[in-house]
Amino acid sequence: MASQQGTVDFLLDQMAGAGGVSAKKMFGEYGLYCDGKMFAIVADDQLFIKPTDVGRDWISAQGALQEAPPYPQAKPYFLIDGGLWDERDWLSQLARRTADALPLPKPKPPPKPKAPAKATAVARTAK
Repeated sequence: MASQQGTVDFLLDQMAGAGGVSAKKMFGEYGLYCDGKMFAIVADDQLFIKPTDVGRDWISAQGALQEAPPYPQAKPYFLIDGGLWDERDWLSQLARRTADALPLPKPKPPPKPKAPAKATAVARTAK
């Protein structure tokens, strides 16, 4: 079941205090980014945060630590209960702390130059 755009829009609004938060649609679900780092997934209208030590501490302080994979064969992420989505400051802090703890994405290698097209001229000789 794909996530609804309204769910993603709500979460982005709630996390706006983290600064630079955006979403990218991926296979019917959404990746959430903070300053260019993917820190969360919205799948089946649920919020999954990438696991970090600082995120674990922040979530555990609320007593709401749950882990679950966002899709089959995925590693477990922190599953954020919908009741915490209304906690704008808490959610923004979780987004910012998680993003700060994650490494920068690896730079993509430059595209390989295309080989020039081979000219195939057939020379005919007239007799």
